[in-house]
This record gives sequence, C-alpha cells and structure tokens, in this order.
Amino acid sequence: MVNTIHDVTATAYRVPTDFIESDGTLEWNSTTLVLVEIKAAGQSGTGYTYADAALVPFIYSNLQKLILGQNPLDTGKLFAAMATAIRNEGHCGMAYMALSAVDTALWDLKAKILGLPLCRLVGMVRNDALIYGSGGFTSYPDERLANQLGTWSAQGIKHVKMKIGRHPDKDPARVRIARQAIGDDTSLFVDANGAYTVKQSLALAACFKEYGVTWFEEPVPSDDLPGLKFIRSGSPSGMNIAAGEYGYAPGYFLNMLHSEAVDVLQADATRCGGITGILKVGAMCEAFHIPFSFHCAPALHLHVALCVNPFYIGEYFHDHVRIEQMLFDGVQAPINGRLMPDLSKPGMGLDFKHKDAAGYKVG
Repeated sequence: MVNTIHDVTATAYRVPTDFIESDGTLEWNSTTLVLVEIKAAGQSGTGYTYADAALVPFIYSNLQKLILGQNPLDTGKLFAAMATAIRNEGHCGMAYMALSAVDTALWDLKAKILGLPLCRLVGMVRNDALIYGSGGFTSYPDERLANQLGTWSAQGIKHVKMKIGRHPDKDPARVRIARQAIGDDTSLFVDANGAYTVKQSLALAACFKEYGVTWFEEPVPSDDLPGLKFIRSGSPSGMNIAAGEYGYAPGYFLNMLHSEAVDVLQADATRCGGITGILKVGAMCEAFHIPFSFHCAPALHLHVALCVNPFYIGEYFHDHVRIEQMLFDGVQAPINGRLMPDLSKPGMGLDFKHKDAAGYKVG
C-alpha cells in the first residue's frame, strides 16, 4: 500500500530580473516563484507558480490540511477537495494559483512513486514540444531587442515573440527592427497584453502584416471576447489571434471557445489548475478544433505539453527560463527550437536547488 502524504511545504523566492522588464500594461524588476513540495513513500513532488509570496500562508492555512494523510495517487480526489475548499475565495486569482502549484506537485509526486516520467504516466502523443522565444520587452532599447530575438533565431528557435503596446506609435518601428534582426526565415509574434483598443488593433495588425507577423496576442484585454472576435474576423490572413493566459477555472476557457474569440487558445498550468487543469483545457481545445499553446514556465509545462493532442507551440519566456535554470537541476535546453524531456528521470525531472535559492528566499 502506498504511504500517505506526510509533509507539505510552501516557500517563496524573489529573483531580480536581469534588466527592467515591461509590456503594454505592466512593468516589473523582480519575479517571485512560490514552490510547493509534497512528500510520501520516500519521494518528494515539486510544483510551483509565479505569484505573490502571500500564497505561502494561504497554502498552509487552506490547502495543506486537505493533503496531509491522503493517498498521493489520488490526484483527482485531492484536486476536487481543494477546489471545493477555495469556493469562497473564488476559482480565480491567487487562490487558484495556490491550488495549481499544489496540484502540479501532486502529479510530480505520483509519477515519482510509480517510477515514471510524468509524460509517460499521463500518456505521450509526441516526443518533443515546439517553442517560441519570448521577451523583447517594451523597456528594452532597440539594440537589446534585436540582439535577444536575433540570438534565438541563430540558435535554431525559429519562432520569436516581442512585447508591444506601451507606445503604440513606436510599435511599427520596433517590429521592423525585430524583423531585420531575425531575417526572413523566423516567424515573428507580437503581444500587446491588452493595451490596444479594437480599432488600434486592426490598424496595427495591417501594419504588422508588412513585417510578416503571424501571431497577435491579446491585442485587447482577454475579457473582451466580442472585441477579440471582431479583431480575429478583421485581421489579415495568416495572422493568428491568441489569448487565454489569464484563465483559471474551465468555464473561462469554454466561454472563450464558444465566443470564437481566438485562433490559438493559451493556458498556464501555474494558474489554471496545474496538470489537472491543463489537461482539461487541452480536451476543450480538441473538441473545438482550436490549437493549444502553453504560457510561460517552460520547464513545468514540457511533460504535459507532450500529452495534449491539439498542442501547437509553447512559450520559452526569458524571465522564467532564467529563473528555472538558476533554481532547478534537470531543466532541458532547446534543440532546434524544440524541448525534449529526459525520460530517464521520473516525474517532471526537476530537482530544486535549495542552497542556490537560499539567498532569494522571502521571509
């Protein structure tokens, strides 16, 4: 019989960025990772999210008691218990991000107990995951923007994304600089983080088409489903409208799909319910014949992306790539623009480097 869960811990680590980062609507100089570790049967499962350190006391006061003493293989039962417990806090925001980190740790633990890579436990449908290099922040000088995107392209990552929206009048020039840096053989994506109006979005989409932009992410806020649908219907041929990264519970994604608001649906396991949540979103995308893309946290998403039938491409986000490489062993480097798991290791194949992380610990 599998030993029951005997330890659940949560810790926050705040890591400064290597340069001030900003997008169309927000600016930041540090990123906080909230780590969850769950132990049973001589194994330790790891999960995490990128959120405020306030998640740590929330996990201890609301979720830990639901997990201790339980069978670590009962991931579905434990997810349901947590979702019920946070009803009054809402199935969104920080409460759902806390649930997400715990759920991921439970799946990692389950796979380790069974001695399987997570992707083998869930069921692989592909061997690797296509990625796009993501950065190009609006705070970057032109030279830094060109160097970052150009370096990814030279390394074989043939899809790259830049931030736009902070200064709409300057965006066409920045997009032109990006195109010149990556050449004609690399796909260029742009992300406004909801900074534009509908009419701005359509005008700029026509402009961006001249530079071969094939992906326009969150031209307007992702809650503006009529606006997204209107932009989708009026944008140039060959330009995908993408959104969904701020989704939490399944109903959010179902509404977006029913509204015909996107060409590509995004979801983030650190927000939408961990591994359990991503699998639900993937099933909905399959039912609606819409491609799926994971948002950020590439090391966490790698295994589950291999198990989602409609998966198209995932985000290799500069900020999170840097943090994951700093704080975890087992992070895989891209090869020819794709990530492949180490199938010799159980779970997600990640080991947290507690000594290296100690200087970033919050509280």
